[in-house]
Amino acid sequence: MENEQKSKKGKKARKKKKREAKKISVGKAFIKATYNNTIVTITDPAGNVISWASAGIAGFKGPKKSTPYAASIITRIAVGKAKEEYGMSEVAVVVKGVGTGRESAIRALNSNGLIITNIKDVTPIPHNGCRPKKPRRV
Repeated sequence: MENEQKSKKGKKARKKKKREAKKISVGKAFIKATYNNTIVTITDPAGNVISWASAGIAGFKGPKKSTPYAASIITRIAVGKAKEEYGMSEVAVVVKGVGTGRESAIRALNSNGLIITNIKDVTPIPHNGCRPKKPRRV
């Protein structure tokens, strides 16, 4: 009863205990690199999201979101949270998309202290499905 207090409305309010985050040493890193943006998501082996970051969250706007530099910065943000809160050390990388940030995001995972166990490319490739967009004439 010592952790219960009366709130303003007379109801008993309980203090929230800060629960300790469990340590997850192995996980998966999903990198989605499109022409306009790069999104990095880090999950545990079951697929529950631990941390994520995108170029817009890191402060990049417009065409700067799709640059390799933006991909390395957002990877550092996502890895920092995963290592700090959960103690992650190894990841299996799953890459999707054809954007410019895919290579630099993988390099940034390695340079920020995570051990890469394997790299898998799951970019969807059509078996002659929809007609592609016409090429730009600049």
